Amino acid sequence: MLTLHTLKPNPGAKHRKKRLGNGESSGLGKTCGKGNKGQKARSGGSIRPGFEGGQMPLHRRLPKKGFSNTRFQDTIAVVNVCQLEAFFEAGATIDENSLRARGLVQGACDAVKLLGQGVVTKSFTVTVDFASASARDKITAAGGTLTVLSEA
Repeated sequence: MLTLHTLKPNPGAKHRKKRLGNGESSGLGKTCGKGNKGQKARSGGSIRPGFEGGQMPLHRRLPKKGFSNTRFQDTIAVVNVCQLEAFFEAGATIDENSLRARGLVQGACDAVKLLGQGVVTKSFTVTVDFASASARDKITAAGGTLTVLSEA
């Protein structure tokens, strides 16, 4: 029977604390498992990642070529029609400001795109920058109107 005074940790769950420098017979005496002398044996003796002992590091030896467009590309916030169904009542007028008020669009973005994942049963008046063909079909099939600003 298991009682409080018979409780024991599982075998192998408890280990002795590693006691460095307590004599040769401890297995970690004298140099405490750090080898002999040198920078890594010293207190605080570590080198930064990528340091190659004074040799020109790899990240500086390789040529810096090419162009990346990531600094200049537009960030597009994505909203699915199933989210409109969950967060808005029938007949609601939906634009970027109302989406931000409900927390569906957050942070800085250049445009809002409506995608067609999910089902729509309510009619909405939606104004967004971009919309997929399936989102357009679902909104109009439910009796709503969709205005896409990039086409205007």
